[in-house]
Amino acid sequence: MTSSDSIISVHNLSKRYRIGAQQPMYRTLRDQLNDKALAPFRAARHLLKSNGNSNGKRRSSLNGDSPKGRSNTIWALKDVSFDVKRGEVVGIIGRNGAGKSTLLKILSRITEPTEGYADITGRIASLLEVGTGFHAELTGRENIFLNGSILGMRRGEIQSKFDEIVAFAEVEKFIDTPVKFYSSGMYLRLAFAVAAHLDPEILLVDEVLAVGDAAFQKKCLGKISDVAKGGRTVLFVSHNMAAVQSLCSRGVLLDQGKISYVGNVSDCVSRYTDFGCSSHAADVDLSSHPARENGKLPLLRRVRLLDAKGNVSDRFLCGEKMRIELTCEPSISLRNPEFTIGINDWLHTRVFSVTSYFSESTLPPFETECRVICDVEALPLAPGRYTLCLSAGSFEHLWVDHLEDAVSFDVEAANFYGNGRVPDGNYGRVLMKSRWQALNS
Repeated sequence: MTSSDSIISVHNLSKRYRIGAQQPMYRTLRDQLNDKALAPFRAARHLLKSNGNSNGKRRSSLNGDSPKGRSNTIWALKDVSFDVKRGEVVGIIGRNGAGKSTLLKILSRITEPTEGYADITGRIASLLEVGTGFHAELTGRENIFLNGSILGMRRGEIQSKFDEIVAFAEVEKFIDTPVKFYSSGMYLRLAFAVAAHLDPEILLVDEVLAVGDAAFQKKCLGKISDVAKGGRTVLFVSHNMAAVQSLCSRGVLLDQGKISYVGNVSDCVSRYTDFGCSSHAADVDLSSHPARENGKLPLLRRVRLLDAKGNVSDRFLCGEKMRIELTCEPSISLRNPEFTIGINDWLHTRVFSVTSYFSESTLPPFETECRVICDVEALPLAPGRYTLCLSAGSFEHLWVDHLEDAVSFDVEAANFYGNGRVPDGNYGRVLMKSRWQALNS
């Protein structure tokens, strides 16, 4: 049932594409005008060459059948249905090829659905790709008015927002330069500024954080947040899960063109991150592992990485709990066992280490096979790929076993500091919370 306060209602939306269809090349405005002028002459020449011959020697495969009997079509979307209420900010997430961009293009009326329909109440502004709706031959000024008109704005509305758009995009010096000479960052800034400043009731945003420097990305997030707080509806597509969690209240998870989950954004992000997890990569047999240092005894037999839910996983969020489980089979008696786990970044630089020697825990003597568990309560790592280096021994025997890069895992961005600001690697690999104050002298 469609809710009465829904501003977007999607009903069994499906989109089918032909595989192998060629994409049109970029053509200038002059090229297009020439084509229009020469079209009658080309049609006449084609008619003379064909001489009425329609014997069907060139078969078309429009029926969707490939020569070898295989289907040459793909469903980018299949039976997608959901509602969005007025004023909601909804994150659309999923792997590459899940159908996110196709969904937004249909809602923007750029492409038509093969099946199903969507009821939309209100004016839509879309930022689906860098410079969607822009023409390369026109200047930045001309493209602002062109794009605003495409979005349904009157000239007076565009003029009232013009200075604000240009200031946000930071292209004042180049506003009368054709945008074909803009860098990709300038192009994106101007395109985003137009879409975000023209007061649409619905804003569709697709991966605006994929291009641009950190300062501009922060600016975009702030603007989207302002749009949402102003009571407008936003559909936000991004692979930045921290941004999705910060901005959105609900999430729609797409998987291979179908809806996998609709609901609370935290649950939606959790399900998405579980998609890419490999239990095999996070559960490693160390018995004959090539990373073992020469001359060391195979004391460590197995390592497993577990997430906050107790699932074996090779993917974690910043600040998430990580459990490292080691299976040991001592070939010698260890009266005072000690373990060290070193975390290296992708450049093989040691980021930090945890060791039983510096912990409050006391491990019992090892005589037979046992499991050793190390809990890192809040993983203090910036987004990136890391590896674990494992060492085991005792106070008497030092390090009996040692393996470099025994197992690898990925850390994804999350709201580590609790303030909606997304940490990255620019400030270092380790994240640390702090408290600040100013005192009068």
